[in-house]
Amino acid sequence: MGSDGYAERVVERLREEGLKVTPQRLAVVRYLDGNPDHPSAEQIHREVTRSFPTISLATIYNTLDVLERIDAVQSVFVDSGRRRYDPETRPHHHVVCRRCLRVADVLPDDAGPIPVPGSIRGRFADLQTVVLYRGVCPACQAPAV
Repeated sequence: MGSDGYAERVVERLREEGLKVTPQRLAVVRYLDGNPDHPSAEQIHREVTRSFPTISLATIYNTLDVLERIDAVQSVFVDSGRRRYDPETRPHHHVVCRRCLRVADVLPDDAGPIPVPGSIRGRFADLQTVVLYRGVCPACQAPAV
């Protein structure tokens, strides 16, 4: 894995916010660095316990909450409110497979931003448009052999 300096930027952001850069937080950040899979907290926990066998799921959730608060990760809700985590925080959308629940990024195209409906414009502050497409991914479309 590895991306374009994600881990370094997150460490810098944590320090700017006066937050500790613990080995456990760093392990979560490194796992997310360049990870396109949109893992759940449970998946992150399974992977991070390889390096930190005693790390709790609560620590993973707390770390993800901190990372979300400093805009280093974003939540994607794909099924029954279960969160998946995306280290790509630039504006983009997501597509989820209805069968395998694989999540992929959908980068904005030339269409521009989706307009905010007039019924809520001006009533809410700091609005963000979140688009989640649902479909069947190519792997799930392939005939079983």
